[in-house]
Amino acid sequence: MPLNQSFPPQADGRPVLANETSAADASSLKPSISVIIMNYNGAPWLERCLDSIRRQTLFDEIEVIVGDNASPDQSGRLAAEITRDWPHTRVLQFDTNLGYSGGHNCAAKQAGGDFLLFLNNDTWLEPDCLEHLLQDMKTAGAMAATPLVMDYVSDRMQSVGESGFDIFGLACGPIIWSHRREIFIATGPALIVERNLFETLGGFDGEFFMYAEEYDLCWRVWSSGYKVILALSARAHHRGAPDVNPRGSQEVLEIRTSDTKRFYANRNNLLVLLKNSQHLLLALVPLQLLMLSAENLVVGLLLRRWTYVQRSLIEPVRDCWRLRRHILAERRRLRALRKHGDFWMLRFLRPQLNRGRELRRFMRFGFPKVDPK
Repeated sequence: MPLNQSFPPQADGRPVLANETSAADASSLKPSISVIIMNYNGAPWLERCLDSIRRQTLFDEIEVIVGDNASPDQSGRLAAEITRDWPHTRVLQFDTNLGYSGGHNCAAKQAGGDFLLFLNNDTWLEPDCLEHLLQDMKTAGAMAATPLVMDYVSDRMQSVGESGFDIFGLACGPIIWSHRREIFIATGPALIVERNLFETLGGFDGEFFMYAEEYDLCWRVWSSGYKVILALSARAHHRGAPDVNPRGSQEVLEIRTSDTKRFYANRNNLLVLLKNSQHLLLALVPLQLLMLSAENLVVGLLLRRWTYVQRSLIEPVRDCWRLRRHILAERRRLRALRKHGDFWMLRFLRPQLNRGRELRRFMRFGFPKVDPK
């Protein structure tokens, strides 16, 4: 498919499909894993990401779906060009940016695999990653998992998921994980979940758009009576936040954030608690609000910019109020799925603090740069 090929809208309103398998092939395709890559301006990363999937030991059992969120850099066409000769592969071109949650939900509806692997475009997998993921999940009897995630250009550990939440209701976990395999939250850049369970749980919350989607989903996995694991034998590599923090190309050289990122992160962490807490853990909501108030007021003073406080603190709270009907509807829906209540979930309360990890990053890279957008 030429890179300059246009993607006209389809008559039935579905997103455009490129490299779609024929009806005869699709009917016989029973993939073990549907790898879903949500792409936005991923031109620097897509080739290596897709090549690592092509090299998987289980490639014959893989379906690949790339969802492009109307990337201005035309990387959706690049994905179509790279995969034009691949079997069981399709590129979905959305006409607007649906975000992490909306884009993945749309792609998941068209997936045929028994398991769904949600993979960031700035990742690459070691050749036996998916094979080990499935093996470890089967051995542990888990319905969701994450591989060991390392830095993009080295074997320096970046993430092992999160072991629990702190007293403010924020995700937290140990720096090093060497033995225990059950985790509270699978890491978002490479999250695999059993397809039927994903559908039963309602997929990702479309209101989130981006950030904390994996926290919300994994809470629902656990409260529904299933478990999440770290598959230590499966290895992936991840750059992390290349759009927000582009300096350094493949290697992070500084901490950079933005007003918009803080809005979504702070709002969505509040939404996780408001939706998923049964009763007791709702007490974490005011604690989180107190922590966010102190933190963002201090940062606003250091930046000498009130708009930061407005975007990172006031607007997240106001937007939670706007979404109150959605929150109540979700609480009613999740009540019917709940197998474990708040007292059971207390096993995931941890003495570590989420912001302790941020402090260690500040010591390494210095005070973050904040883009006012």
